Amino acid sequence: MKSYEIGEIFTISDDSDEQQEVEVIAEISLDDSDYVAVSFVEDLQKQTTEDIDIFFLKIDEDGDFDAIESDEEFDKVSAAFDELLQE
Repeated sequence: MKSYEIGEIFTISDDSDEQQEVEVIAEISLDDSDYVAVSFVEDLQKQTTEDIDIFFLKIDEDGDFDAIESDEEFDKVSAAFDELLQE
């Protein structure tokens, strides 16, 4: 499985197929799955932590990003990243 480095920048497509650059700000393994927390590069360059949107993506077996499917999984991943980012 591919590992992602903190600070790596990727281009992803949003729901309307618009290309957005995101930067990996954290990575975590939870229940035999790997996840990354990403934020838009444009938001990170503004250097104000209040307006930064953070997204969580699951890493599939091929090392590609995948959406988190359930609210339960999202809540578990969100709580784990909250702990990690507060350290």
